[in-house]
Amino acid sequence: AYYFIFFSLRSNRSLPRSFQNEIVETKVIQPCSSKMKFFVFLFIAAVSTVSSFTDSFSMMPLLQRQYSPSASFPVFKSNSSSASQTHRASTTALEMSDFDFPSAMPEKPQQTMREKLEDSATTFIADITARLGEGVEPPPELEALQAARDEEGGDVPTLALKIYELMIEQGMRYDVDPDNGELTPTQFDIKNNLDIPEVKAEFDHLYKYGMELIRRGMLDIDVAKETVKEKLIKRTGLTPEEFDEWLGY
Repeated sequence: AYYFIFFSLRSNRSLPRSFQNEIVETKVIQPCSSKMKFFVFLFIAAVSTVSSFTDSFSMMPLLQRQYSPSASFPVFKSNSSSASQTHRASTTALEMSDFDFPSAMPEKPQQTMREKLEDSATTFIADITARLGEGVEPPPELEALQAARDEEGGDVPTLALKIYELMIEQGMRYDVDPDNGELTPTQFDIKNNLDIPEVKAEFDHLYKYGMELIRRGMLDIDVAKETVKEKLIKRTGLTPEEFDEWLGY
């Protein structure tokens, strides 16, 4: 027991020198009762344990301490300014509301309109190519869209127009298998079936899509009108005025 007390005093650098001397003198010069020796032993052992833990923490690598909860995520719920409350906050477990993990991720760069259209074109081309039936040729508008997408320095209106034209041709040239979405050449006679609601709905959808491109400034109004005239109205056999009246405009 005397050897352990002496070793603890040597290893404990946090005790004042005078206190160490006092304990040593008590130990060596002044005999104590067995009960007193036992309490002194417990006190010195406790101090030594705390001191050794503090020293071992101070030797931890900086990187290891950097990722402890209190060091890495110093965002806690607000408490009062008292020292005891601050201490309690720093030792409590974090809640999900204390740290917004998604906001810590770098923001995704904002795409330009050209980049958005390029992505849409790529998806559209891949979709049609995958759905074409065996031996079915893609429409020429698909290759035109690929060229517009891959053109260096191409403009938004051209790319928007090529997407619109391919969209029209997909609806006008092919039948869609209701089970697997496969595209096959249509034999449907549009001009003689204008009274079918589904036919009118298809033309109305494509017509509105063109108007939306105009509204967003992505397509010139004259270019859009010419596209609608050549690729939509002509297929009905109606005049532009009759076409608008047929769709209810």
